[in-house]
Parts: sequence; C-alpha cells; structure tokens
Amino acid sequence: MDLSTKKIIVTGGAGFLGRVVVDKFIEDGVPKENIFVPRSKDYDLRKSENIKKMFSDFDADIVVHLAAHVGGIGLNREKPGELFYNNMMMGAEIMEQARVHGVEKFVAIGTICAYPKHASVPFKEEDLWKDYPEETNAPYGLAKKMLLVQSQAYRAQYGFNSIYLLPVNLYGPGDNFNPKSSHVIPALIKKVHEAKQSDKDHIVAWGDGSPTREFLYVDDAAEGIVKATKYYNKDGPVNLGSGFEISIKDLIGTISDVMDYKGEIKWDTTKPNGQPRRKLDVTKAKAEFDFEAKIDFREGLKKTVDWYRNQ
Repeated sequence: MDLSTKKIIVTGGAGFLGRVVVDKFIEDGVPKENIFVPRSKDYDLRKSENIKKMFSDFDADIVVHLAAHVGGIGLNREKPGELFYNNMMMGAEIMEQARVHGVEKFVAIGTICAYPKHASVPFKEEDLWKDYPEETNAPYGLAKKMLLVQSQAYRAQYGFNSIYLLPVNLYGPGDNFNPKSSHVIPALIKKVHEAKQSDKDHIVAWGDGSPTREFLYVDDAAEGIVKATKYYNKDGPVNLGSGFEISIKDLIGTISDVMDYKGEIKWDTTKPNGQPRRKLDVTKAKAEFDFEAKIDFREGLKKTVDWYRNQ
C-alpha cells in the first residue's frame, strides 16, 4: 500500500507510542496534513456520536487504533472495571464506524496481556486462545483481545481489511512515569532517580524479582506498525517484539548500573509478580513484513534515562 496518498487517523497519536508512529508515517512519505490525531478533549472515543463526528471531520482511508486506557499492575488491580469498559467500548465502536465509513484498512493494536498466563515460551500467535490471561491484567487483556475477534469477524462477513498486532511491553523516551499508572521500566527509573537524589541506601521493588519480561523500544514498535500498515493484509495476529528476555531482578540491576546507583534492592513479596514469563516468538513479523527490532536494550535504557533526567 502506497501510504503517501492515504489519509490516516491515528487514535492515541498524541501518546507515548502514537507520537512516534505519526513521525514514522511522515518519514515514510505521508504528508503531515494527511494524518489526523483525535484528542480526548474533543472526541471521547468511548461514545458512538463522537466517533461518528471524528469520521465526519476527517475522511480517513486508514485507521491505526492505538488509543488505550492502560497501566501497570497497580492500575490493573485498582481499576479493572474501567480498564475493561473503556478499552472494549473504544475498540468495538471505532472499528464498526470505520467499516460503516468505508475505511480501506484498520490496524488494531492489541497487547501481550492477551496471552494465557502460562503460555509456552516463546509465545506463539497460535497459542493465544489456549488458556486464560494472568489475573491482574485479564480485564484489560481480554478487552483488547476482542479487537482480534472483531477484526476476523468483520473480515469474514464484510471483507473488511483489519489486521491485529500484539506488541510486547514498550519503553523509551516519552514513557509514562506516573507511579500510579506506569509500567515497570519507568517506575524503576523514577525510583532509582529519586533514591539517588535523596541519598537513600535502598529501593523497594514489587514481588520477588523472578518474573521475566521482554521489552521493545518505542521507535522499533512504531516501525513495526508502519511496516504492517503497508505490507500486511491477513487475518492472523502478529507479535511485535525484540526476542530479548530479562528477569525483573536483572532489569533492576541493569537500570541501577546505567544510572550508577549502588544502593540495595529490597523485595516486597506481599505485592504480585504478575505473569511468570513473557517472551514472544517474533518470526512471523519478520516473515510477513520484514520487521525486526534494531535498538539494543541497554542503549534504549540509556536513551530513556537521559530523556527522564532532562525533564
């Protein structure tokens, strides 16, 4: 698909990932005026009338649906109902109105939280339905997983070209560092930074450090989304990841090293670990649209830390 002539709506385009996706589209030849980023103050995307207004205001050929109500374990435990409802309503109605308005292609962004709690590692796309997700993030994960069901159902009944991507945990400059809703990397960077500033001899981390995670630098994720928009037109879900797995214990050690923090790490085992392991099989993205991550993890961490310090 030649994107240079297409008009594109990027929901969540002002957010952490969305800003980079918009920049990547422009780098790829999409005129800036051909990209529309609906802002929440103007368009509450949980409401049908606002979504209809969005399509009336901007006649899109492509929709990339990045908008999400999302956070770390803390937010998932505190507001599971809100996370389920907000994500479910946004996704279902945006895709329906995109179909009604004759959009050529819909790019739905799912989440690694959709995978079963004890999925075989590395997570393969065909294992997505083998069991229930990890309990603390199941409401969010299942709401986003319904985008895959809707995509496949709409393709089967209406011939609607909707694709579904499953990015792993993201990190990078511009991430959310609010301790009430942030994910693990920004949360730990903030803890270490504040411990250094106040000369604290330790920080407290959740769980016991044993779970593993895979992380994808935000620029890599954005490149994968743009490539899929251009080249992928099938109904099967596709993982977007780096293929790199690290334990939370080693993650904290690496962040401490990058930030030159010598304090002790204390583990609060009354707090949940979350899913035991997360690592994606990333072969399908390479085969289908030639995507593979480029940014080295330590290099990405340094860029993220530098960005945070400069704020």
